[in-house]
Amino acid sequence: MRKKKILYGVPGEGMGHATRSKVIITWLLAHGHEVQIVASSRAYTFLAQSFPGKVTEIEGLHLSYHNAMIAIFGSFWINFKRIHKLFGSNLLKFLTLSRSYHPDLVITDFESFSHLFGWVHQIPMICIDNIQVNNRCLLDIDIPVSETFNQWLAAEITASKVPASQQFFISSFFKVAISKPNTQIVPPIIREVIQHANPSIGEHVLMYQTSAAVDSVEAILSQFPSQTFIVYGLNRADATGNIQFKPFSETAFIADLASAKAVIANGGFSFISEAVYLHKPIYSFPIQGQFEQYINAAYIDKLGYGMHAFNLNAKDLSLFFANLATYQSNLASYQQNGNQVLFELLSSLP
Repeated sequence: MRKKKILYGVPGEGMGHATRSKVIITWLLAHGHEVQIVASSRAYTFLAQSFPGKVTEIEGLHLSYHNAMIAIFGSFWINFKRIHKLFGSNLLKFLTLSRSYHPDLVITDFESFSHLFGWVHQIPMICIDNIQVNNRCLLDIDIPVSETFNQWLAAEITASKVPASQQFFISSFFKVAISKPNTQIVPPIIREVIQHANPSIGEHVLMYQTSAAVDSVEAILSQFPSQTFIVYGLNRADATGNIQFKPFSETAFIADLASAKAVIANGGFSFISEAVYLHKPIYSFPIQGQFEQYINAAYIDKLGYGMHAFNLNAKDLSLFFANLATYQSNLASYQQNGNQVLFELLSSLP
């Protein structure tokens, strides 16, 4: 790809978009491209620290959760209350950017502002994300009746979010048939610190959790006194019995992930992909109502990389621990050469 001026859009809901976009943006800058980033919420804060002077803050949509489930009405309501900010502030940013920046290419990670900018100004667009797998591929997993509405809703949102993109690169740790043109599957985008980690099989199980209550996590994990758990994401820094709660630290988290014998988490794509890359068996209980997470957990189960559970419970955890050796054996066959597949595809673009 010849050197280009690029507008790169990153949504702020969840940090997976931001962490993988940082990897790609770093590569683009290293290869002589000029990149201007638009991002919202936590993604803006994260990327502004990594790329000072290159990030414009925009307003993005937010999701509401209740009892580890997406609250559809609550999500609608919190965004409806912000509608004047969403449209007013973003319109001003749109007009300002239109006058000051004239990109040759737009890259969007499932982000609407940059997509609209590209569509209005008739700029070529590339979409790089994992979510399009539900819209542009043929899933070969069982979808229970309880998930059919979530699947339909996710498909409608996905199809309408960035429809004018000319090329789609879908990041995935599982192989799946492509059903629409201009679509290519690439391995997950892996951070350099994960690529350089030295995985080992230690004595602890790592749990990354932000949606469950501390009391319920403690009550369930304490039923397994022979296991040692390190828990991140619950805003605690203490230990009780066989459970150690830690505040987030990237260095400590990566060290604990690399040396874990297994991991427990919801169904977020980035964390699951890193666990698969490091060959860690995964107990995944996706946030209810978030079909993207259902897909990830279902494929973990299908591939024999771990267990897809409805929630965090002692019965399923017992089965999971009993089958760790099988999961580890299945994961041993997973290989990917860093991010070379995506980078080679980007390099080959005109």
